[in-house]
Amino acid sequence: MKSAQFVTVVGLLYLLYGGDHCNAAAVDLSKTVVIADVAASRPEKTAVEMLVDEVYKRTQLRWTISAAWPAIGTPAIVVGRAEQMPALAGRFAAEIAKTPAAKSAEGYRIFVLQDKSGPAVFVVGTDARGVLFGVGRLLRALRMMPGEASLDAGFQIDTAPAYPLRGHQLGYRPKTNSYDAWDLKQWEQYYRDLAVFGANAVELIPPRSDDDATSPHFPLPPLEMMTGMSGLADKYGLDVWIWYPAMDRDYADPTTVEAALVEWGDVFKHLPRIDAVFVPGGDPGHTQPKHLLALLEKQTQVLHRTHPKAQMWVSPQSFNQEWLDEFLEILKRDEPKWLSGIVFGPQVRVSLPQLRAAIPKRYPIRHYPDITHSRQCQYPVPDWDVAFALAEGRECINPRPLGQATIFRLLQPYTIGFLTYSEGCNDDVNKAIWSGLGWDPKTDVNEILRDYAGYFIGDPYRDDFAKGLLALERNWQGSIAKNNEIEKTLEHFQAMETNVSPEVTKNWRFQQAVYRAYCDAYVRGRLYRENRCQESFALAALSDVKKGDALSALTEAERILNSWTLPARLVELKKRITVLADDMFQSIRMQTSVEKYKAISVDRGATLDLIDYPLNDGRWLLQRIAAIKKLPDEDARLRGIQEIIKWTDPGPGGFYDDLGHPGRQPHVVVGEGFERDPAFLASSHNGFAGPDMVRNAPGGGPSESQAWRMFWLDHAESLVDAPLLMKYTDLDPAAQYRLRVVYAGDAPRTKIRLETGTGIEIHPYIDKPRPIAPLEFDIPAAATKSGELVLRWNREPGLGGNGRGCQVSETWLMKKPPGN
Repeated sequence: MKSAQFVTVVGLLYLLYGGDHCNAAAVDLSKTVVIADVAASRPEKTAVEMLVDEVYKRTQLRWTISAAWPAIGTPAIVVGRAEQMPALAGRFAAEIAKTPAAKSAEGYRIFVLQDKSGPAVFVVGTDARGVLFGVGRLLRALRMMPGEASLDAGFQIDTAPAYPLRGHQLGYRPKTNSYDAWDLKQWEQYYRDLAVFGANAVELIPPRSDDDATSPHFPLPPLEMMTGMSGLADKYGLDVWIWYPAMDRDYADPTTVEAALVEWGDVFKHLPRIDAVFVPGGDPGHTQPKHLLALLEKQTQVLHRTHPKAQMWVSPQSFNQEWLDEFLEILKRDEPKWLSGIVFGPQVRVSLPQLRAAIPKRYPIRHYPDITHSRQCQYPVPDWDVAFALAEGRECINPRPLGQATIFRLLQPYTIGFLTYSEGCNDDVNKAIWSGLGWDPKTDVNEILRDYAGYFIGDPYRDDFAKGLLALERNWQGSIAKNNEIEKTLEHFQAMETNVSPEVTKNWRFQQAVYRAYCDAYVRGRLYRENRCQESFALAALSDVKKGDALSALTEAERILNSWTLPARLVELKKRITVLADDMFQSIRMQTSVEKYKAISVDRGATLDLIDYPLNDGRWLLQRIAAIKKLPDEDARLRGIQEIIKWTDPGPGGFYDDLGHPGRQPHVVVGEGFERDPAFLASSHNGFAGPDMVRNAPGGGPSESQAWRMFWLDHAESLVDAPLLMKYTDLDPAAQYRLRVVYAGDAPRTKIRLETGTGIEIHPYIDKPRPIAPLEFDIPAAATKSGELVLRWNREPGLGGNGRGCQVSETWLMKKPPGN
C-alpha cells in the first residue's frame, strides 16, 4: 500500500464531516518541523515565527521552519493558506485535495493526519489572517511543558469568526495603569497574545488627547511609539484604528478647523497603516454635531491623502437630547457617503437597540464597550459592595468573565463587532472573553478561561487558574460581610502559590489574580474589624450614657476610634499585597501607587493607595464627637449623642432605606437589572462617590472638609432621563408622613426633583446641599390615602454628559404624630 492509505480513520472522518476535539491518543510534537511557503506574505511568515517562538518560550523546544518535509518519523506541522496546500502537503496531497473548500474570511481548519511515516498537523487558513488565527488556535490547543509538546490526535476544528471586527484599544498615554511604560517589544508580545484569542484589530491614541502630554514612564515619545505600534499591527496583518478625540474648543471657527486638519494630517502621514479613524462626539470633546460632522468630512479627505481606503467613524457620546436629535436628523437627511459607520460607546443617551433603530441601515454600528472600569462607567459591577468600590477603586484588576459574556450576548448582535475601551492590562481576562465570544458567541466561557489559563499560566494549571478567575468574579457579588467565598478564593490562590513553579510566580497574569485575591480578603477583614469591633465599640460607649457622663462617654468613643490597630493576620496580608504590587511593577510596570510607582492619580489603578481607605463612619463620628463636645450644656450634648445613636431610626411606623446598599434598600424599584439592562439605562443601580471624593485616600476622604458617612459614599441612581423610583406599601391611610432624604453622590451640581407617582410635586429642581445634610419634606395626605406611595426622582431632563445626577443616599419615611 501507498503510505497515504494509512491516513487514520478518525482523522479522515473529522476532516470530512467536521467536529472538534476527540479523546484520542496524543501526537508527540517534541521534535517537529514546521512546513511553510517561503514565498508567503509577511503576515503569514510572522504567524509561523510566532508559532515557533511561543512554543519555545513554553517548552524550550526549538522547532525548525522549512519548505521541505522532514525525515520519516519526524512530525510535521503544515501552515499556510488553502491554495498553498497542494504544494505544501507532501505525501498527504491526495487527501488534502478531497477536503471541503475553505470557509469565509479569516477562517481556518486544523486537523491531524497520520500514516506509517508519521503524523502531520495541518493549519489551513482561508487567507493570511486565517493562518494567523489558526496558529493562535493551535497554540491554545497544544499541551506544552518544558521539553514536551503534544496535541490530541483527533483534534479537528473548522471555523470562521462570527463578527468581522474584534479588537481592543491600546492607549499609550499617561492615564493608563501600565501601557505608558511598555516598549515596542512588550507591545509586540501583547499583539501576539490578543491574536491568539482571535483579535484582529487594535485601536491607538494620538499624542494629543484628554491626558497629560508626557509620562515619567514613556520609553519613547508618543508619536514615535504610535508609529511603531501601527507598524507592528501591519506586520501581523491586524487592522489599525485611531481613537481621535476632537479636543479644540470651537470647530465652527475656520481657523481652528484648518489647524486641526494640519495636526491630524501630520499624525496620519507618520503611521504606516491606518484602517479607520473613530472620533467620539464627547468623553472627551464637546462639538455640536453639524460642526463636528463638517470637520470630519474634511478630515476624511486629509486621511485619504495618505491612507486612501481608511474609514471614518463617529459616536454620539455625551450628546444632550438636542444634539442627539440634530445628529440623527443629519444622518437621515443627508446620509453622508464619507461616513463609514457609527460607534456605540459610554455616555450615549439611548440604548444600543434604540440607536440601531434610529440610524439609517447603511451605517453599521461598532460597539465600544468599557471593559476596564468597575464603577462610574458604561457597564458597572452590579450590586457592588461600597467597601470594594472605595478600597479597590474604579480601575482595579477586574476579571468579570460571566458578566462580560452577559453584556456581549445581549448587545453584540446589533453590531458588526467591537473594539473595547481599555485603560491598561487590569482587564486582560475581559479582553480574552470578548475576543473568544467575538469569534464564536456560543463558546462556553469556561473553555475560554481554561484556554487562557493553559496558554498563559501553564497547562498543569489550566483548571485551577480558570476556577480561580471565576472565584474572583464571585468575590464581588453581593455583600462582603455575607460572602464567605472570599476567604476560600484566597486559600485557592495561596495553594497555587505554593505549588506553581518559580517561573509562574513571575508571570504578571498570575500575579494579578493573586494580588486581587489578597486585596479582596484584606478588605473583608478590615470591614469586619472596623465595623463589628471598632465602630461598634465606639457606639456602645455612647449608647448607655447617663446624664452627667456625656463628656466622658464622648472621650471614650474618641479614644476607641483613634487607637484601633490592625490584627496580625491583616498585617501579614497587607505585607503580601505590598510585595505583589512591587512584583507587578517589575513584571508589567503596573502602577498601583501614585507616590511609589508614579501612577497618574489614585483613581487610575492605584489600588495600593486605596487599600486602607476607611470602611466605617469613624471620620464622621470623630467630627461629630468634636462638635458635640463643644456644645455648651449637658442636655445639648446628650441630644447630639442620641442623634448619632438613632441616626437610622425612622420612628414608630416609619421606614428607613440605605440606598446604594443592596440589602438595605427594600423600597427601591430596581427594574430589569444587569441581566437585561447591563448599562442600567432603564434600571436603578448602586453608584458611588466619584474619584474626586476619594483622591486624598487613605488619610483624607472626600475632598470637602466635611467627613462623609459610609452611607453617603454609595447611593441608588438612575441615568439620563430615567426616573429613580421607590415604592411603599402598607402605609396608614389616615396618617401624615414626612420624608427625610440625603442627596450625596458624585454629581453635586446636577439639580434633582422629587414628585409622587401620581404627579404631586414634593420639591422642584433644587441644588443638592453642600455640606451634605438631610432635607425634610411633608408628603401630602392625598399621596398616601391609598396605603401606598411611589416616590419619583429625576435630574434635569435633556442633559448631556455621563448621565449621572439622579442620586439618593438615604431616606426616612416618618409617620408624624397625630396633630403635627
